[in-house]
Amino acid sequence: MNDLARTLWEVKYRQAGERSIEDSWNRVATALASCEAHDRDGWAARFRAILADYRFLPGGRILAGAGTARKVTLFNCFVMGVIEDSMDSIFQALKEGALTMQQGGGVGYDFSTLRPMGSQTRSAAGIATGPLSFMHVWDSMCATVLSQGARRGAMIATLRCDHPDIEAFIDAKRAAGILRHFNLSVQVSDDFLRAVEADADWALVFPAAPLADGPGETILRRWTGTQGPVPCRVLKRVSARALWQRLMRAAYDTAEPGVLFIDRINALNNLGWREQISATNPCGEVPLPPYGACDLGSLNLTRFVRQPFTARAHLDLDELAQVTQVAVRMLDNVIDLSRYPLEAQREQAQGSRRIGLGITGLGSALVMLGLRYDSEAGRQHAAVAMQTIRDAAYRASIELAREKGPFPFFERAAYLSRPFILGLPEDVWDGIAAHGLRNSHLLAIAPAGSISLLAGNISSGLEPIFAEQAEREVRVGPDETRRFAVTDDALIRWREFGHEGLPPTFVTAEAVDPRDHLRMQAALQPFVDHSISKTINVREDFPFEAFARLYEEAHALGLKGCTVFRPNPLRGAVLTPVHTEDDLPHRCDVCVAA
Repeated sequence: MNDLARTLWEVKYRQAGERSIEDSWNRVATALASCEAHDRDGWAARFRAILADYRFLPGGRILAGAGTARKVTLFNCFVMGVIEDSMDSIFQALKEGALTMQQGGGVGYDFSTLRPMGSQTRSAAGIATGPLSFMHVWDSMCATVLSQGARRGAMIATLRCDHPDIEAFIDAKRAAGILRHFNLSVQVSDDFLRAVEADADWALVFPAAPLADGPGETILRRWTGTQGPVPCRVLKRVSARALWQRLMRAAYDTAEPGVLFIDRINALNNLGWREQISATNPCGEVPLPPYGACDLGSLNLTRFVRQPFTARAHLDLDELAQVTQVAVRMLDNVIDLSRYPLEAQREQAQGSRRIGLGITGLGSALVMLGLRYDSEAGRQHAAVAMQTIRDAAYRASIELAREKGPFPFFERAAYLSRPFILGLPEDVWDGIAAHGLRNSHLLAIAPAGSISLLAGNISSGLEPIFAEQAEREVRVGPDETRRFAVTDDALIRWREFGHEGLPPTFVTAEAVDPRDHLRMQAALQPFVDHSISKTINVREDFPFEAFARLYEEAHALGLKGCTVFRPNPLRGAVLTPVHTEDDLPHRCDVCVAA
């Protein structure tokens, strides 16, 4: 382990008595195998084998908590319950969020259920203060929980594009230090995008029932937390195109909000017949229903490259499929082993048995394969790898259903008719029809930042290599950070082979055309049943008009969300390139909100 990896292990994952990371692998493997009814020692050995050489990297909460007596959850993040528009419900939701964050889980919320600022209510309270006022309360709660020594947490807030406070939400983070514990994302509907294209007016509305009686047009819309369309009062009309431009300008200036293509998320949801999704986990790769949880792990593609840096370099797809099958079983066991801050979270997790298996090290692996990240060949290889993982994961889940039973929410006819399921290979679809499936969802591509550093500074998630050399700031205590100089794992291997300079296919995130960032995400999304956390990097001098077109292209390419990061003065930096001519490189916060 290099100095950074060792520090991360010691600060984030090491438990009392562990002298090496092998001890941590053994703890995790043994704990997850304890969920097996038969051959626990055998399964512990199989789990340990795919951990020991970093082929499979469980999510950080699993590495830190599995096999310990600590009162923590093994799930990285949760989407919390619907916030009913009453003081009792609002502060109950605040309490639930605090308890969840105290146990190490990040949280996501849809604040669209809260009445807009200035609206008159039917209660004695009189005038509503709006969603943003309560988001500040959540922000303070998060800071307080973290000050008690809890894991550095994250929150995401979403708001519908037709909520009357959407303009204030869009501009909420223009001032430095405001809502600093939140990522923000706007739920963008297909109707809104059509109105933007037509340069039409756009109605900002809210359900009429909680509002004081008064004049105004009423229309039917399905709202967050409702089972069907409800009467909504039109409180304001704006230009759809002007609102879109406002959203794009805020994203350009501050890197937030991100965009969730919410209708596509729901249309493609494997459980779309029984749940409505309006929020995601804080990094956006797992859209979830109320009280849903993300159970994450990543396959390290660099460990499946054979004969790297030669004309015969290739991915070992057979081994990738085999490791995928074992990883699915490990993540399924997490659901039974984990503690849950709330009983509603347990019911949702054990009802759907969602897991989120993804990849990391893609950028590094492509360099080892002799492929540019921004090439068609690079995208094709990445897609083949993800398709291999998809098919192996679903086949493993079918076998688990035969052995242990399908997930309790499984309804055969409804599930088999979902769009993603209809796109599976015929034998997989037939297997689900015959035996059911252990997990409603199986795939998500997370940022995988810390675990990728633990694995030797491979590129994170599906991102390209960030830089030839970079500096990474790591929190090692409540008020202490350390900075480390890091070199990408692929470059270290390149030099170990006796080469000098850079591999001919080496390309950094900054050098990749933004449209090629999108194209890589689009190449993998058809094989991912959840979503993908991806940051589209652009230069500070990138034109605004081209910036806005990236979001339009993201929707056209079939993506579920989009976040474009442009360096700006309001953001700090986790990663910074090292330039020998500049001792004080610019700092930028890579915010992944969708």
